[in-house]
This record gives sequence, structure tokens and C-alpha cells, in this order.
Amino acid sequence: MRGLPFDYATRNLGRSPGRLAGALVGSTLVTLLVIASASFIRGMGASLDPPAGNSNVIFLGAGSEESVERSEIRMQAADVVGTISGLRTRLGQPFISPEVHIGLAVRTDPAVPEGRLTPLRGVRPSAFLVHSEVQITEGRAPVAGANELLVGGLVSGQLGVPDARLGLGEVLHIDGREWRIVGRMRAPRTVIDAEIWIPLTDLQVIAQRDNLSCVIATLVPGEADITDAEILAAQRLDLELAVMTESEYYATLSRFYAPVRAMVLATALLVALGGILGGLNTMVAAFASRVREVGTLQVIGYPRRAIILSFLQESWIISSCGALVAGALGWAVLDGVAVRFSMGAFGLIVDAPVLAIGVGAGLGLGLLGALPPTIHCLRLPVGQALKS
Repeated sequence: MRGLPFDYATRNLGRSPGRLAGALVGSTLVTLLVIASASFIRGMGASLDPPAGNSNVIFLGAGSEESVERSEIRMQAADVVGTISGLRTRLGQPFISPEVHIGLAVRTDPAVPEGRLTPLRGVRPSAFLVHSEVQITEGRAPVAGANELLVGGLVSGQLGVPDARLGLGEVLHIDGREWRIVGRMRAPRTVIDAEIWIPLTDLQVIAQRDNLSCVIATLVPGEADITDAEILAAQRLDLELAVMTESEYYATLSRFYAPVRAMVLATALLVALGGILGGLNTMVAAFASRVREVGTLQVIGYPRRAIILSFLQESWIISSCGALVAGALGWAVLDGVAVRFSMGAFGLIVDAPVLAIGVGAGLGLGLLGALPPTIHCLRLPVGQALKS
């Protein structure tokens, strides 16, 4: 088959700067929309999916297995949990974290009448043993009785303020009092990243409660199972405890939010589809105006397959450039952006699978954008095409 030289497709790109710019911008925007949609779904799923290889067990109030915020258990439960076998220890310190989970209004400006509902977690220093994914990136842990806070990396998105507003020494207003930020923490791809940590006793005072939401304990990996914890919960009927692994809890939470995730997925697909159709329209308009060129190539003697291949090469060059630009923009701008969700927040994730989906959509746009108008042009009689 006699084919058109590859440089014919590359030279055509510069013959109409306006057409090239329109097609390139359309391809970039479509790919960026697909990347944004995929990163949204990926980030939301990662924040709700159970952690892999986690050996934590959660003791909550019976009947509150689907929401730790609604759970209430007695303070003595923390001491009772310390009696089960198979607990992980370090220098004699058991990995047990009694906690209070609650959502409260947090204000960055005292003049604002209403704050934003933000998840707060009351903890003791042992929480850093149990939640090994948490890392203090700046400052230190808060001290009880000093009105001090430790904020997660996504709290700024939760509160709708710049990240610099939550720097060390800044003040937040909770329950009519000032609380100073003394530390910043990160726990990527977990719900903790959108939380504010407060000393346990301080949060109990704010919430006016003398009980706990849960007790989280870490078992020795590979040497202990949840059986002893289940026996304890069954024996101590006075404490009204339910026990499950942390993985099971997050799996339950993920199932609870499954309808929301399905709705988000449908919305993201519709947004991506709208972008693809808009980009497709731009590509079709760019190639449909070249009817005379197609007729001329046929008169010269080039077969239809060669013309289709040359136009596809040209379209793929444009879509590939647009996909690469969109991938770079998505990775630089969207990755880690906080999105508010219910009482928490999650970060957009732009990783290899998301970029592959976006680039694949961009290359698919190049195929769909060039093939239909080229075939339409080739169906016209050569004489009619030359007169167009």
C-alpha cells in the first residue's frame, strides 16, 4: 500500500495555528476532566477503604458498630481491654488508645457566627502507638489542659481556609474558647488526615461527657487474633461492648457510603462524558473542513486507507500532546487537593492508574475525533470533494 509520509501529518499541524490550538486545548481539557473525575473517585475510595495489614481491634458500644461517633462506653473499658492476651507492647507500654470521636463547629474567625462541622478526636499519647500511620510533620503533640491542638493535613480544606492559616501558633475557636495549634500531622489516604486531635480530657470537658467513644488496641501481628477480645466483650455484659477489627469497621463504613460513592461515580462519569463529547465536537469540526484536501489526495493516487492512517497520525499527535499536558497539570495541581465530604474530607489522588485512565481517554478522543469525519469525507465523490 502506498502511504503518505509521516512528516505530511506533522507539517499539517502548523498549517492552521487556530485549528491546532483549538484541538490541543480541547484534548487537554477533556483529559484533565477525566483525570479530575478519576482522582475524585480514587481519593474518596482510598479514604473509606479498610487499611491493608492492619492489626487493630476496636471496642465500641453495642449497637453502634456503624458509627464510632454515636458510640459510648465507660472509662473503665480501657483498663479492662488491657487484660486481654496478645496485645502489642513497647518498653512495657501496651498499644491501647482510649478515644472520643465527635463533630463540633470550628471557627477560624471569632466574628463568624457559625463554624464548620469538623471531626475532632480526643486522644492520649498512646494513640501514636496504635495509629502508626500518623506522623507529626511540624511542632509537637498537644498537652492536656493547655488548650492545644494537633491538626491534620486536610483540615484546611475542611475549614475552607488556606493551609498557611493553620500554621504553628495560629488560633482556632471551639466551644467559645481559643485553641492554639502546636503541631501538624499527616496520615495520607486515611480519615485521620481531616481530623483535629485534642487531649482526651480536654475534649471530654468540651463535650461534657465522662465516657469514651471507643478503645482501640493493637494485637501482635501473626501471633494473636480477635478471639480473646470477643470473649472479653461477651463476658463483660456490664460494659455493653462490641468488638471488631479496624478493617471490618472501615469495610462497614465503606458499605454504608456505597450509595453515595455510586452517585459520585455516576456524576463523575457524566462530567467526563460531557467533556469527551465537547472535545469530540472540536476534533470533528477541525477535520470535517478538509474535504477538498481529501479529494486532492485521492486524485494524486493515495488510497483511502493511507489517507485515514495519515489523519489518525495527525490526530494522535495532537491528543498525545494534550494528554501529556493534562497529565502534568493534574499531577501538579490536583494531587492532594482537599475535598469536603460529610463531616470529613479526603484528598484527590493522581497516581499511575488515574493518569493511565486520563491518557487513555485522550488517545481515545484522538481516534474518535479523526475517524468519523475522515470517513465522511472519503464517502463523497472525488469531483464533489474538489468543489467543496
